Amino acid sequence: MCSHFPECPSAGSLDREAAHVLKAHPDQGWSLLCNGVVLFEDTGLLLPDGSVVAPHRTLLAA
Repeated sequence: MCSHFPECPSAGSLDREAAHVLKAHPDQGWSLLCNGVVLFEDTGLLLPDGSVVAPHRTLLAA
């Protein structure tokens, strides 16, 4: 899917969230990344193969 140089991280790589945003829908809480990943505002992910990555927002110590 990616036509950028250097190429965006693949959907299977650990840094997949660093891919460019193709479509942003902040009003609906999601964005489509260049590698086919749907990124939700709660940091959950929907991968192109239909698998789900649970939200993984880090908590900061007070």
